[in-house]
Amino acid sequence: MTDDAPTVLGGKPTSAARSRLSRIMTVLDTNLLGTVHGGVVMKLVDDVAGVVAQRHSGGPAVTASMDEMAFLAPVRVGDLVHAEAQVNWAGTTSMEVGVRVLAEPWNEAGVPPTRVATAYLVFVAVDEDGRPRAVPPVVPETDEDRRRVGEAEIRRTHRLARRAAILHSRGQGAATGR
Repeated sequence: MTDDAPTVLGGKPTSAARSRLSRIMTVLDTNLLGTVHGGVVMKLVDDVAGVVAQRHSGGPAVTASMDEMAFLAPVRVGDLVHAEAQVNWAGTTSMEVGVRVLAEPWNEAGVPPTRVATAYLVFVAVDEDGRPRAVPPVVPETDEDRRRVGEAEIRRTHRLARRAAILHSRGQGAATGR
């Protein structure tokens, strides 16, 4: 797969890979409480984040971690759910993708959507042998994009510190962990 999105100063603008997936929730998506199962929403989040990561990197990318998934409001049968995503930050081979999930009644036009979840996922671009490969930097286009880059860098610092602490508690050095 190749991506013909424009590059800016060696990187790609945030708008180049931004994407949205939508789905109507049915009774098949419900949990025992009668609301939509969180795993259904998580799948939609991972799907749209994967699309964005692959579009930004210009090829295959795999989910490496989910830093955070916050469920803010229940999703109900009949809701039209939209998952919107963009690359917030890109490193050498990895990218953070932010996802916002909105829900609105399927049968009522003009009703403002409700934010029902947010998530931050990390993807690693891989080559045909499954080894990490380089990704282009992300070029923020708006003040909001610049804010997202800054917050993503903070989350990355925390993620790396957590990883180092886990490896240390297992008696492994940073060089032996993946």
